[in-house]
Amino acid sequence: MTTDISPIAEVEEQELYEHHRILVDKGQAMLRMDKFLQMRLEGVSRTKIQAAAKAGCILVNGKAAKSNYKVKPCDDISILLPEPPHDFEVLPEQVPFNIVYEDEDVLVVDKQPGLVVHPGHGNYTGTLLNGLLYYMQGKTGRGGVPEQPYLVHRIDKDTSGLLLVAKNEEAQVVLAKQFFEHSIERKYMALVWGGFDEDSGTIVGNLERSPQDRRIMHVTPDPERGKYAVTHWKVLERFGYVTLVECVLETGRTHQIRAHMQHIGHPLFNDAAYGGDRILKGTTFTRYKQFVENAFRLIPRQALHAFILGFDHPSTGKHLHFESPLPEDFSAAISKWRNYASGSSQL
Repeated sequence: MTTDISPIAEVEEQELYEHHRILVDKGQAMLRMDKFLQMRLEGVSRTKIQAAAKAGCILVNGKAAKSNYKVKPCDDISILLPEPPHDFEVLPEQVPFNIVYEDEDVLVVDKQPGLVVHPGHGNYTGTLLNGLLYYMQGKTGRGGVPEQPYLVHRIDKDTSGLLLVAKNEEAQVVLAKQFFEHSIERKYMALVWGGFDEDSGTIVGNLERSPQDRRIMHVTPDPERGKYAVTHWKVLERFGYVTLVECVLETGRTHQIRAHMQHIGHPLFNDAAYGGDRILKGTTFTRYKQFVENAFRLIPRQALHAFILGFDHPSTGKHLHFESPLPEDFSAAISKWRNYASGSSQL
């Protein structure tokens, strides 16, 4: 007998879950849901499957099903599972990072710029996940189970700010569902090139890998391609040739804010991948060019900071809200532009 297992959504850089659909074979014998899925989803524990069912992440013919549901022939099963198995071993390493909140189920990190969240091509060691494994080794959490880090989203290497980590499979599944349903609160500050005629707006555009450079994303003109993405923005402060904006993610696609801002003609300040590392607005005076180059040196990365994170606690249901102050490099760049805009800057 064969079963059709097709992933509905690929793993995003920022939202780490897979959504599978399983069409059960006509000859399938009745079997408990958790056993059935464990046999068909490679590397997925029965505990995680049971947690997914408890969180309402397993649907049968459009309705939530428990882990003891008996799978029947021709059932249409949809399942949301966070963080698919790694195809390589991740080892504990002593990597420094800043914890702003921790309990038995979750951990909130205020990530410094330059720290890769998860091992991958070109960065197999020295990542936040390596550091989390080192930090948690030997510790036990809820129910005496050994603690482990479970990622539910990521932020880019050179983006700073708040990141949520689950400490057990049950918490990970509940949080992944919140990300999937877009109920997680995430706000970013971005310094972007150019001024805006309006005070706020929304960018809607499907994102896909750029055919010219597979390392970056772009908005595809074909509505049938790419992944649906929505970013809401609001002006916080105007500095003439650059603007400080707040970005709220409705979806969490790879490089979403960076690609969306470039698409509307406002690349992030000093974002080399998306063209923001050169002078895009301003005068041609040599002294102005030197001023911008000095500002680039103050923040040698894209000017993007995840400053607000809010979510419902996976065990208590209580809403938790965190805010992260701007890191020193970002704050210094803003101060320099604020002085320039006020006329008090020495070019």
